[in-house]
Amino acid sequence: MIENMRKQILIGSGLFILCQLVILFARLMPLRAGEIGQPGPDLAICLLFAWLLRRPDQLAAVGIAGVFLLEDILLLRPLGLWTAIVLLASEYTRSREARWRDQPFMVEWLRVSIMIGVMMLGYRVLQLVFVLPVPSLTKISLQYIQTVGFYPLVVLGSRWLFGLRRITAADAEMMRHNR
Repeated sequence: MIENMRKQILIGSGLFILCQLVILFARLMPLRAGEIGQPGPDLAICLLFAWLLRRPDQLAAVGIAGVFLLEDILLLRPLGLWTAIVLLASEYTRSREARWRDQPFMVEWLRVSIMIGVMMLGYRVLQLVFVLPVPSLTKISLQYIQTVGFYPLVVLGSRWLFGLRRITAADAEMMRHNR
């Protein structure tokens, strides 16, 4: 029983990291060469929160930090700044998951929307404090709106593709006893 749970955790962690790497690869692809368009949604953040609120036992902080640090490096962002913000937000969300578990999806969507907004605002403020180049507020606002709008689709897709669903209180109790 315990071996089966550990196997599920390893498979879930590996699948999450693989999905994040696919999203990163897609972001790096030059789909419209020479054309600067609107920023797209941050699907990596959507997937992180969807996974974290459904299977928090499968995501280790080290894996989250590693994926987002690689993203910082490859997307030429300030090294570790977005990673630190994502890690703080994910650990805050993980600590609240048990309280949020029985809430309807609309409440979850609102809370995740607020969390993403606070993350983006904190990132922008820190960029200003450290005198780093800051993208226009219009682009950040569009990315925020698209990210929040895509969250339900990512949740639906993760449930359909990976069978990712919220754990029940009984599942959480069983996971806690098997540690």
